[in-house]
Amino acid sequence: MAKKDVFISYDYDNDRHYKSLLLAWDANGQFKFGFHDHSADVSINSTNASAIKRAISAKINNARYFLCIVGSKTHKSKWVDWEIEKAVQLGKKIVAVKTDRSNTTPSALYGVGASWAMSFTFDSISKAINNA
Repeated sequence: MAKKDVFISYDYDNDRHYKSLLLAWDANGQFKFGFHDHSADVSINSTNASAIKRAISAKINNARYFLCIVGSKTHKSKWVDWEIEKAVQLGKKIVAVKTDRSNTTPSALYGVGASWAMSFTFDSISKAINNA
C-alpha cells in the first residue's frame, strides 16, 4: 500500500509519545498502512511567530492528510488550533484521534468534517485516515 502524506499535529509537551507510537507502527512491516510524516518535529530556529507559521504552513501544504492527536491538554494549544485552521484553509483531509474518549476537542476541529478515530489503536486510526 502506498504511504500517505500526513502532517501530525499534537501537544509536544504532553503527547509526543503518541506520535512516536505512530512512527513505530509505520516502521513495522507487518502493518499494511504507512505514512510520510510531514510534521515539524524539531524546533524551528526562530522566535518570530510569522517565520514559524511559514515553516509549518509549508509542511502542512506538503501533506495530503492532517492528523490531530487530541490529548488531555491539546484543546488549550493555540498552535494546534492554528495548525487545524491552516489545514482547513489549504484543503487538507482532516483526521482526529483522541488518546482518551473524555478529552476535550480543540475548538478548531468543530464543523470541519473531520474523520474521527475514537481510540488510539492502529485499526481505528487507519480506518479514519482511509475514510477521510
